[in-house]
Amino acid sequence: MTFTALVLVVEAEELDPLSDALLDAGALSVSCEDARSEPAPDAPHFDGSGESVSWARVKLTALCKVRPDPEQLLLRACKLAGIPVPVHELRSVPDEDWVAKSREQFGPIRVSAQLWIVPTWLAPPEPDALNLVLDPGLAFGTGAHPSTRLCLQWLERSIAGGETVLDYGCGSGILTIAALKLGARHVVGVDIDPDAVRTARANARRNDVAGEFLEGCTPLTFTADVVIANILANPLKVLAPMLASRCRRGGQIALSGILSDQASEVESCYSPWIAFAPPAEAEGWVCLSGVRL
Repeated sequence: MTFTALVLVVEAEELDPLSDALLDAGALSVSCEDARSEPAPDAPHFDGSGESVSWARVKLTALCKVRPDPEQLLLRACKLAGIPVPVHELRSVPDEDWVAKSREQFGPIRVSAQLWIVPTWLAPPEPDALNLVLDPGLAFGTGAHPSTRLCLQWLERSIAGGETVLDYGCGSGILTIAALKLGARHVVGVDIDPDAVRTARANARRNDVAGEFLEGCTPLTFTADVVIANILANPLKVLAPMLASRCRRGGQIALSGILSDQASEVESCYSPWIAFAPPAEAEGWVCLSGVRL
């Protein structure tokens, strides 16, 4: 596979929303560095750290497939993030095994007292814990991002056993797998990226769970006891009527991938259908959760 590096410089406050929007739009990985330094698009990360940076301007390097067009990917990402398209350039990147190179950046992640995320190439630190064995492949979702950890912690509190669950924007399948291991009866994961759907299916097999994974164009005709969507604020706002309609009355819903200052706006889009609890927050990211009215 041939890759292209999409290189652009943004203001520091645009870093988090645009990084996540690039991943959501189809970038394989995103890295950042001080804009004053020389560009080095040679070892990008699979998802952002969620940590703030002190630089005034930041250089982002997004690793993209040559097809579809990286320029169109950037346009979609800027629309999702709600920012103008910045000055940018495309650079050819030699074909390498990016997934293998990225493995050096990942280690086991403790989500809670009983829940761990363990990369497939490492042994679980606690074999008797509830271990989610994960290979992100070319899909978003390693568990390192605060929004993913917030969702996993919410699922751990919310799944009592026997529920049907919709995981919208499933990425690597991490939330689908967690819900099944926590006792859900049936979970459907949906993603617009075919690579993510393939990766999620493979990860489910690794964890010996039977999740159902669908591409985003597939009509959803069922209602679930639990709906969870870890994507971004702008698509969450657009999807509000659909996601609310997929949650049964009295069911639970969780929305994440939301920056703290975006929470009230997202909540207002769902308020006709959802009674929200106080939000959970980590490192500037928020998980909104509530009950379907």
